[in-house]
Amino acid sequence: MSVPAVVKRASTLGLRVAGALAFLAPLLTRIALGNAFFLTGRGKLEHLDNFTQFFVELGIPFPALNAAVVARIEYYGAILLVAGLLTRLASAGLLSTMAVALMTADRRSFLQSWDPSTEAGPLDIAPFVNLLLLAWLTLFGPGSFSLDAVVSRWLGIGSAAKAQTPQP
Repeated sequence: MSVPAVVKRASTLGLRVAGALAFLAPLLTRIALGNAFFLTGRGKLEHLDNFTQFFVELGIPFPALNAAVVARIEYYGAILLVAGLLTRLASAGLLSTMAVALMTADRRSFLQSWDPSTEAGPLDIAPFVNLLLLAWLTLFGPGSFSLDAVVSRWLGIGSAAKAQTPQP
């Protein structure tokens, strides 16, 4: 067997394996982020007074309202992420909380992380990493192992439905 044939077989096999395992990336991302946001959201709901006071110290307008909204977005958004239900909507909501965190509570450390003379880089700032992962889920969706995919197939919409539609 010639070298090009071996390379072609290996690359074909590699692409098949990668395609078969493609569902894992969004699934594991949803579970990891969902777990983290569930725990932080639950803690914020249990100690809403402390969380509201933190918003007061940051100078966030309407601190009581915003603290209550953020705590619920994190708690319920996390549940939706793990289930893979309304993933894009939940991810967008959680993404917005990370954007605000980067502009307020983590602003200084985030801006300093871009200085090449410092030890920490942008990926050391948790809200930035979360923002990137949430942007990915918002843009590319929950993957095939999700309730969103089941609902899409049931309603006959989206790429999951198109994949099952016979082509003439």
